[in-house]
Amino acid sequence: MMDFKRVLIKSSMLSLFHRIFNVKNCFQCPICDYYGKFESFGPETGVRKNARCPGCGSLERHRLQYLVLGETIPGLNTRAMSMLHFAPEFFFRRIFREKFGIYVTADLLAEDVDRKEDLTHMSFGDNSFDFLYASHVLEHVQDDCKALAEIKRVLKPKGIAILPVPIIGEKTIEYSKPNPHEFDHVRSTGKDYYEKYKAHFKTVKLYSSSDFNPLHQLHVYEDRSKKIASMPLRPAVSGDKHEDIVPVCFK
Repeated sequence: MMDFKRVLIKSSMLSLFHRIFNVKNCFQCPICDYYGKFESFGPETGVRKNARCPGCGSLERHRLQYLVLGETIPGLNTRAMSMLHFAPEFFFRRIFREKFGIYVTADLLAEDVDRKEDLTHMSFGDNSFDFLYASHVLEHVQDDCKALAEIKRVLKPKGIAILPVPIIGEKTIEYSKPNPHEFDHVRSTGKDYYEKYKAHFKTVKLYSSSDFNPLHQLHVYEDRSKKIASMPLRPAVSGDKHEDIVPVCFK
């Protein structure tokens, strides 16, 4: 796990194989090394084609985040670092536990974590962690500015936070209350959402689906052109291929 150099070499070789033999609709998962057909995934928003890896269950965002980690972690002495993983994904737990010297999981509601924590009011002291990871969490938090301030507070000087949210359209739309049909999202986050991070962090570096090898299938293939009755504030977006974006925030 976490052998990013191996992932790059293998994906380059497979890309060459694809070009020579004109292989279609086969992909490689950078997380588990599965190679072959990916599965469609059908949430309430509609069918997402080639979304899920049959090997580890990763979706587009997980594979992109893994590759972003490959751009961020190498060169860091992670065995000497402490990490807080909020709302931890099952396959990332093992990776982070092996990589970081101190690894703490947290969530407000889940039972299988080390700490029950509210992201807007954490019990950790100032400068507690070198690295913080919270994927697809802030779209559930009403007072996201307070959460961002708390994340900055618990990070050590020069600490790093990776805080992606689902990117739906160009502009963020705030809801008056959580929508149960959108997993209790309190906003539809757009490409402009990460501008908010710049008020809290010294540097925010953005990575997108297009920054990496398409063999890993990192775009979201979904028809978003029609309004969904159960999600009245979620914008309709043209096209059936959408970019995901992962922000890396430096304190």
